[in-house]
Amino acid sequence: MTIADNHSQFNIVASDLDGTLLAPNHKLSDFTKQTLKELHEKGLTFVFATGRHHVDVAGIREQVGIPAYMVTSNGARVHDQNDQLMYSKNVPEHLIQPVIDLVKQDPDIMIHMYRNDEWLLNKEDEILKNFHDESGFSYTVFDVDNAPVDGIAKIFVTHPDHDHDYLVPYEDKLNELFGEETNVAFSTPWCLEVMAAEVSKGEALDVVAKSINQSLNNCIAFGDGMNDVEMLSMAGLGLVMGTSHHKVMDALPENPVIGSNADDAVAHYLKEHLI
Repeated sequence: MTIADNHSQFNIVASDLDGTLLAPNHKLSDFTKQTLKELHEKGLTFVFATGRHHVDVAGIREQVGIPAYMVTSNGARVHDQNDQLMYSKNVPEHLIQPVIDLVKQDPDIMIHMYRNDEWLLNKEDEILKNFHDESGFSYTVFDVDNAPVDGIAKIFVTHPDHDHDYLVPYEDKLNELFGEETNVAFSTPWCLEVMAAEVSKGEALDVVAKSINQSLNNCIAFGDGMNDVEMLSMAGLGLVMGTSHHKVMDALPENPVIGSNADDAVAHYLKEHLI
């Protein structure tokens, strides 16, 4: 895939948040906010496509001040510009406790779940509270031996030292035991996520496109994680952040690579090619 000189086919822009649209401090820069406003004024449709929770993303969207669609929990939820739920797919209820049982004996791992409007966590963590400072979204502690099973958009595990290699064996084990009924993917190198098998940002973006009588060919997408691979391969143009993990680059060898989120690369690309 090469960057087309003519971007006129694109009227939907989808972007991941952490590592892509957000600065390294997990906030939107003023330049990015202004660029998204200009994009909206030009009549383009914007989609936040993220592993984050929809309550969290709604807070970020409010700061930008534009109507935007929200693909959240890696595609397990899709909300329209008016916060109406368009699509929802939960992790199968019979898998929730077995997945948690696989990881709960490890004291180094944090276990999270997104359940309806809640973020559940197995123990307190101050760093994670700061991560979501921008939106005011925070967690409730849950009992790993008696986990709720209804309304679970995703289960995810993190390592406090951001150790990717520590989590890889868990990825292998989760796929081995539950791979037929789940989609297991890293959203960041230190965050391993479990969704229902049919769930991906790419499939969710297709839901948005069809709802406004468009197709994925009309979408331009930006991302940096393994949970972005489907979206970046399915979109008419999928742009990979230069700071992406090598696994993302390896999975998408034909996709163009742009700069870093530290330099507002997404906003600069949009300004140059679409505004």
